[in-house]
This record gives sequence, C-alpha cells and structure tokens, in this order.
Amino acid sequence: MRSIRDIHKQVTHDEAMEMLGQGEYGVLSTMDKDGYPYGLPLHYIILDDAIYLHCDLEGHILDNLSYNDKVCFTVVGYTQVLPSSFTANYESVIVFGKGTLVEGSEKINMLKGLVRKFSPEYYDKGLKVIDAFKDKCSVIRIDVEHITGKKRS
Repeated sequence: MRSIRDIHKQVTHDEAMEMLGQGEYGVLSTMDKDGYPYGLPLHYIILDDAIYLHCDLEGHILDNLSYNDKVCFTVVGYTQVLPSSFTANYESVIVFGKGTLVEGSEKINMLKGLVRKFSPEYYDKGLKVIDAFKDKCSVIRIDVEHITGKKRS
C-alpha cells in the first residue's frame, strides 16, 4: 500500500479506528468488470474490528463484489473550513480490504448493531423492523487489511 504523503498529518492505527467508529456514514468504493470505479455512501457500524454495512438484495455494489471483492471505504469526520487561511481542519480515514456477504446470526448481529448505533432509544421497535426487513437486504462485512487516518487541527 502507498504511504501517506503528508506524514505529519497521519494518526495512529488506534486513532484511525476510533475516528472510524465515531463516523456515521462512509463511501464504499468497488470496481466493476469493465474497470470503472463505483462509490456509494452508506451507514455502517464496526463489530470485532470489521466494518459492516447493508444494501439492497441486488445492485451495482453486489455485482461488483461478485467480480472483485477488493474495496475501499472512506469516512470523513470533523471538518472546519478556514476561509482566511485557504485551508481546512479535518479528519478522515481510508480503509482497504475485502468485502464479503454475510448471512445468519452475523447478519442479524449487524442489523441489531445498526439499531444500537443510530436508534438506541427505539431498540425494541428496531428488533421488529429487523424481523420484517432482514430478508429484504444484504449485509457486507469489510475485513480491514490496511487503514490510514489523517487529521489537521
């Protein structure tokens, strides 16, 4: 993997994982069979150091994963434009890994984690939604192979 050019902005692995855990959505990028990249913004969670997200039962992302399981996942955290300095403060994380469809208890655990992260006060209602929705979505696990994070403040 290529190293970060502005090394003084690089954060540690643990800091990058923390920034990743605090994010709400990221852009999942895949490559299609014709060599075109495709990026889709998606909500996600972190479980056991893997990234989990959900999508439809069919579509561009799943077609691409069946062809090539290598993915890039990008999250932008805090940002603050500094107009007078022509720059910005920011934090971002880029993950490279492999995307895999998951089923069964792993899929259900991800969906429950999504409810815990985004709707904790409605957890019981969320379980009912999961029961109705679980067969109408796909869940993808990204196994992290390389992660980098940058921060300017």
